[in-house]
Amino acid sequence: MPSVWDVFSRQPGAVKDGDTGDVACDHVNRYDEDVRLMGELGVKAYRLSIAWPRVIDADMRPNEAGLAFYERLIDALLAAGVTPWVTLFHWDFPQHLFDRGGWLNRASVDWFGDYTRVVVDRLSDRVAHWFTLNEPQVFLQLGHEAGRHAPGMKYGKRHLLRCAHHALMAHGRAVQVIRERTKRPAQIGLAPVGVGSVPATDAAADVAAARQQSFSVGDHDAWLFNTPWFADPALEGHYPEDGLRQHGHALPQGFEADLELIHQPVDFYGCNIYHSPAVRAGDDGRPVPVPEPTGGPQTMFRWPVTPRALYWGPKFLHERYGLPVYITENGCAGMDWVHTDGRVHDAHRVDFLKRYLAELQRAATDGVDVRGYFQWSIMDNFEWDEGYQLRFGLIHVDYDTQKRTPKDSYYWYRRVIAANAVVD
Repeated sequence: MPSVWDVFSRQPGAVKDGDTGDVACDHVNRYDEDVRLMGELGVKAYRLSIAWPRVIDADMRPNEAGLAFYERLIDALLAAGVTPWVTLFHWDFPQHLFDRGGWLNRASVDWFGDYTRVVVDRLSDRVAHWFTLNEPQVFLQLGHEAGRHAPGMKYGKRHLLRCAHHALMAHGRAVQVIRERTKRPAQIGLAPVGVGSVPATDAAADVAAARQQSFSVGDHDAWLFNTPWFADPALEGHYPEDGLRQHGHALPQGFEADLELIHQPVDFYGCNIYHSPAVRAGDDGRPVPVPEPTGGPQTMFRWPVTPRALYWGPKFLHERYGLPVYITENGCAGMDWVHTDGRVHDAHRVDFLKRYLAELQRAATDGVDVRGYFQWSIMDNFEWDEGYQLRFGLIHVDYDTQKRTPKDSYYWYRRVIAANAVVD
């Protein structure tokens, strides 16, 4: 069954160069090779996502072929000594359900719960680690308001917040279903964007300003890119006060009755962190943005390189929510190619990871309960509206031949894993 991304990517101009994810890195047919490369890398865990429309058909029945693929993949991972961490929703909403309203339809909560039940019933004898939603800020703001991502909608605030509210309810329902039906003790979290700020200096006033900014909802054009609008309801049972003052009028009527469902006990906070802006304390103590240095380092995504994001982000999140923290995505976009010697020399990625992981290691040393780190990504792949322009992988993929070539960063990261510490 097609997802909203299958349909969206075929619209002219939706994705760079008209790329689609039809084949991408062909993992479905090459998972054995890919798992072997993971094993040789030495990773202890692999975060994968289930494609909702691959395992549920148009009549809302389980799709045997799709479920069997995930069984084979997970069995291969376990045989290689790699623990699967499964994400239930990484943006591929079934198109036939979007045609019935998608996240706008309150029934989406039940649809997601039914889908979760099918997956848990089939896989929880082997899977004990679960994420419900990946980056709701992105699939909502970019997909349902800006129109840049699937399904390409440009909703107003009321429709946008109805979608967000239902997605949060779906998170809660999924947690309930996992707890009720898992065949082995489960660890559950979610994986929002790690939207935060870092202090310009270590002065107490700047740290306080960065903490305030990290948990502010804001009222800018992309205001849904914030942490508390999603984390506070899920982890504390209420929407943030400053968000309600600015945007509460657009929430569905009677939303308060749904907070009990949204607020389910979870075991960890997963966050995807790539960069964070710096702020300083103004004369009144309020956060003041600090511009990035002119000509400062950037990835090929034009994202600034800000390693301290992996120190302050986990620190602030752990302080506020009291949960163990996993970095569920972090990495560097490049334009890597195979050199004349047959290798891929991505020194920029090695340097990026060395800087970021040093800050994460510092956070753990300073007492932040950091439990794990997932590199994005094991291999190059389809990067949404960027198509195949950007490469995040530790393994280079030739999309014409599907040849895998481990990059220099792969071999460096293998040494990091073996040492469980940053190495030169």
